[in-house]
Amino acid sequence: MDITWPVGAAALEGEQRRLAALTPAGWRPDDPASVLAAGCFVAFVRGEQGPGRPGDRCWGGAALVRRGLLVAAVAVPGVAGASYVPGLLALREGPALEAAVRALPVRADVLLVDATGRDHPRRCGLAVHLGAVLGVPTVGVTHRPLRAEGPFPADRRGATAPLVLDGEEVGRWVCTRRGVRPVAVHAAWRTDVTTAVEVVLAVATGARTPEPLRQARVAARTARSSAGGGGRLRAAGPGATPP
Repeated sequence: MDITWPVGAAALEGEQRRLAALTPAGWRPDDPASVLAAGCFVAFVRGEQGPGRPGDRCWGGAALVRRGLLVAAVAVPGVAGASYVPGLLALREGPALEAAVRALPVRADVLLVDATGRDHPRRCGLAVHLGAVLGVPTVGVTHRPLRAEGPFPADRRGATAPLVLDGEEVGRWVCTRRGVRPVAVHAAWRTDVTTAVEVVLAVATGARTPEPLRQARVAARTARSSAGGGGRLRAAGPGATPP
């Protein structure tokens, strides 16, 4: 299946609707604790708060983790394809994330993406789209939902609470560590909500952010600093998960 990154909002919206209507075979690990999990993240040069601009310099980071141990990490320079618009994050970050994940030395069993999945007006957030492009099961992990709503779970590791959009559970709040804000976990490409939660809890080994995503963020930010990009990630969208 030839899936790429459309140029322009109208073309992306059409592709999102097409991908959302597909029914690929579901994926579920035999043992979530032993999966080779990748994470990916984009860091931008420090700038004014807001949606950014096409051509903004960025670094896509990707990392592989198994049983809490870092297997490999890479960072690839790139440029943003567009400003950030809710629901159209793929225009801004899609190619950079794809390049970073493809630079990893081996293929992951599952990919954690700093973006939403089915929590999206067309049920195809960047986590779904990236998984379809790469042919890898994906899970979205963000700081907050895009459209879905639901109360926080109890403050204990492993507690969850539904995130619902138009009457459908598209993700869950997940408490990965006691005493910190839960993360929003999203069903995405070939994963349902239950599988997404199982994977996140299996690979969240201490920090609030699951380890593959945390290591990808480190790789992207380290590459940015080495290149003189400096500063913090520009805030935009539901992603940008903090520590």
